[in-house]
Amino acid sequence: MNHFSRRTLTTLLASATLATLALLPAYALADTYPSKPITLVVPNPPGGLLDTSARLLSDPLARALGQSVVVDNKPGGSGNLAYSLVARSPKDGYTVLVSYSGYHIANPILMDKLPWELKDLTPVGLITVATNVIAVHPSVPANNLKDFIAWVKQNPGKVNYASQGNGSVSHIGTEIFKQQTGIEMTHVPYKGSGQAIQDVLAGQVQVFISTPPSVMGHVLSGKLKALAVTGKTRHPQLPQVPTASEAGLPGFELESWVALYVAAGTPKEVVQKLSQEVKRSMESPDTKQRADAAGVEVRYLTPENTTKLLERDTASWAKAIKAGNIKFD
Repeated sequence: MNHFSRRTLTTLLASATLATLALLPAYALADTYPSKPITLVVPNPPGGLLDTSARLLSDPLARALGQSVVVDNKPGGSGNLAYSLVARSPKDGYTVLVSYSGYHIANPILMDKLPWELKDLTPVGLITVATNVIAVHPSVPANNLKDFIAWVKQNPGKVNYASQGNGSVSHIGTEIFKQQTGIEMTHVPYKGSGQAIQDVLAGQVQVFISTPPSVMGHVLSGKLKALAVTGKTRHPQLPQVPTASEAGLPGFELESWVALYVAAGTPKEVVQKLSQEVKRSMESPDTKQRADAAGVEVRYLTPENTTKLLERDTASWAKAIKAGNIKFD
């Protein structure tokens, strides 16, 4: 082999080695992932759908991955505190956002300036969904949805409704409910379901359209009245409560979802590994049993299908928000 050929071969081998080394970090990270605890960042206080979903996942995921999984509640800024924290976190899959459909869809539509952007986050997968319950304080003189609508029409502007915050599913969903029924109610936003439910139980706010984990125990104990659920079918833990369609309001459906996201740029191999273990953890019989008891439906979707769900819901919500001229208070 002549000198030129040897030098050419050496150069080619060196280039190939460098190319191989360039590929190693992502694969090496995936092979060793996780090597330390994972944090699930929840944009709401304890209580409610997001916190319940995170805690349903944390124990089985910790067992599956062999590392601690910590639930960290970071309420504030209508979810934006938690979203921006995860968006700015290291791109390594150890800081995971427990994303709420209301924040993820409504905030980019309703807010001119956000401390995060949709492109800053990449999906790991959908984990849970929940119908909503139209719940009222026992002092409300109505025991069904038709009578409630009639009562509110007789008292325009005198009835208050709670939400988990501006732009939340309970906020936008109740505004859509108002549009469809022609009623007037005053919005009282809270920082999460925990604070909202306290004032509803105290009778300071009369109405709360929220997910079953927030209200189901109080409905079953008689502290609240459930007038309807907003899914296609009755809820298995509230079989006595009709759907909105059965109660005389066909076409009103409201479903909340919870999905996991990490910082954009996290290696695909890490995202895929985490997604696969999340799927296995959420679909285990024990997790499903706990979810049923909490009033939450386990519904895993791949990262790709989670993106499609977000795009579909964003289009429909944008239409409803524009039609209702809904804005942040």
